[in-house]
Amino acid sequence: MMEIRIRKHIRIMPGKVWLNGAAGFESARKGDAQAFLMEVYHWLGADCRKFFKMDLLSKLGWLASEWLMAEFDPEQPKEDTGIVFFNSYASLETDSRFQETIRNREACFPSPAGFVYTLPNIVAGEVAIRHKIRGETAFYVLPRPDSRRMTALVYDTLRSTGLKYLLAGWLEVYGDLPDARVMLCENGGNGLGPLDALHMENLLTN
Repeated sequence: MMEIRIRKHIRIMPGKVWLNGAAGFESARKGDAQAFLMEVYHWLGADCRKFFKMDLLSKLGWLASEWLMAEFDPEQPKEDTGIVFFNSYASLETDSRFQETIRNREACFPSPAGFVYTLPNIVAGEVAIRHKIRGETAFYVLPRPDSRRMTALVYDTLRSTGLKYLLAGWLEVYGDLPDARVMLCENGGNGLGPLDALHMENLLTN
């Protein structure tokens, strides 16, 4: 029986970042996702010019993954690593912003920069590019966080692909409210604890 263990996990919510269940960073910018995520970017000491052009969902996933993948060389190709993200609003935050650029027929100025991010799976691509992740990548849109279904999909992905590592979890941005509950899972190893529906539920609710 395959045993998947949680190696690390991160929780990013308005104004706060939690690392492995412990408070890591706090900001007064709870109602401004853009400004808050920029603060987290500088706090992590990240260096990526492309980050500034990303939509909020991609910034959120990029930041969560930056911490989770910190022990790995970003320049080293990772054939043994994959990505599985989930949310319920897909790319609606960006879709709404793009819609504003085409709403008025007489003053229609479609934003190419916004249009690029009108698919939720773009965040998985941004993370894969950043860390040279070559394994399976997927983005599932669910009606709500579902610990059993998400755990099953993580196991199925690792079982069917033979990957060793998987970045997995919930990524949502809507109404200027960032919500990241992401973990680095490992096939075997000595992580923080086993991945099962109960542990997934704890990550999704705490």
